[in-house]
Amino acid sequence: MNFRRLGSSDIEVSEISLGSWLTYAGGVAREQAQACVRAAFEAGINFIDTANVYGRGAAETLLGEVLSSYDRSSYVLATKVYFPMSDTDRGLSAAQIHKQLDASLGRLRTDHVDLYQCHRYDDETPLEETMGALTEAVRAGKARHIGFSEWPAEKIEASLALAGTARWVSSQPQYSMLWRAPEAAVIPLCEREQISQIVWSPLGQGVLTGKYRPGEPPPSDSRAASESMSAFIGRLVEPRVLAAVQRLLPVAEQAGLSMVQLALAWVLRQPNVASAIVGASRPEQVHVNASASGIVLSADTLAAVDEALGDVVVR
Repeated sequence: MNFRRLGSSDIEVSEISLGSWLTYAGGVAREQAQACVRAAFEAGINFIDTANVYGRGAAETLLGEVLSSYDRSSYVLATKVYFPMSDTDRGLSAAQIHKQLDASLGRLRTDHVDLYQCHRYDDETPLEETMGALTEAVRAGKARHIGFSEWPAEKIEASLALAGTARWVSSQPQYSMLWRAPEAAVIPLCEREQISQIVWSPLGQGVLTGKYRPGEPPPSDSRAASESMSAFIGRLVEPRVLAAVQRLLPVAEQAGLSMVQLALAWVLRQPNVASAIVGASRPEQVHVNASASGIVLSADTLAAVDEALGDVVVR
């Protein structure tokens, strides 16, 4: 496993990280989730990402139980705040940041997270209030560093202009061969400001593995076939997208790679990407994902990827 520096921090994170969005929020059985976390450590993964809203605390609770048997210095732990935790608890007000961080720490069974992230931008709270509360959390030692997820470039710039506040070290956007929107503004801005990307859905929710075929029902054990995990996969399983992904199969074969390795190595080709967050419902998936670390794609392979996907790419 290769490691990369997380922004301007002193934290080194594994190029492949373990996510818990749909899987550990109730999508898979507890025993499977525990086995996947153990497999991550075996594979050299040190970075684990979660959020308070995943299962309304269920993912954090599970991770807290599993991680309690590991030395706290052996892993980098990230969680998030913003989405509703109740009818009245949501957003990035100072009160919510402090309340939700304390609740997350309790569920995670730790006195600090390495990275505390704003899950989205909060238009209803003054930016100065949000940044002030995050800075207080860092100064109190409850969060070592801060990050954001899916913030527009203009909001990132506005936050960087505030004096006396903690500095961002990470951005967490959706990023994959199929979804390249961050390349337009967010990645260039973050490169200038020493903010790393830790990207979610680098496998396009599993679509880039090639297991979904046009005109065929999804595999019975796949995310698209799962009632609890399929809500966000719609556009990715459109026939023309699936047909384009099938054109990647010979590209991967020519490069001597699996589809998973091709997709993950593609996002990691970007120097500003520190880690690719990948979920897993089985331990063997964790090891397959981890095998992508260190792979360098040739210019010919990158060109072939672009040709295969054509106009299905979102930029």
